[in-house]
Amino acid sequence: MNKFKQMKPSGSQTKMGVLAIEKRKYPRFSVELPLNYSRADGEKPLGGMVANASEGGLLVYLPERIELGTLLKIEILYVRGLELDTIQAVGKVVWCDLAARESWGEHRYGLQFQHIEQKDFTQLTTLLKEVGN
Repeated sequence: MNKFKQMKPSGSQTKMGVLAIEKRKYPRFSVELPLNYSRADGEKPLGGMVANASEGGLLVYLPERIELGTLLKIEILYVRGLELDTIQAVGKVVWCDLAARESWGEHRYGLQFQHIEQKDFTQLTTLLKEVGN
């Protein structure tokens, strides 16, 4: 597939530009939400940050190195009205970018949801709709 699209301006010159095509199954929404996580084996929870979210997964910043394929129990914290609420799920590390902010002690990961209860999924989709508006 050709990513370059020829555009003809009103003059006689031809310009080339980059046409970006989104290949994701679910649209991503930029958010900044705190996250608690632990490995599925039940170790002590640690904190991280959600940078963007979709119905299929999350982009997160975590303070430690984690191997691809690792399952994490996650709890996203957010405010609904005047109350603190949570969305709980299990996510799998599907990609990592260890150089992203390593100097600050943060590592960037893509998590794909492996399990999320219907109640939590409904809360997630509602939250994403609110962020999108």
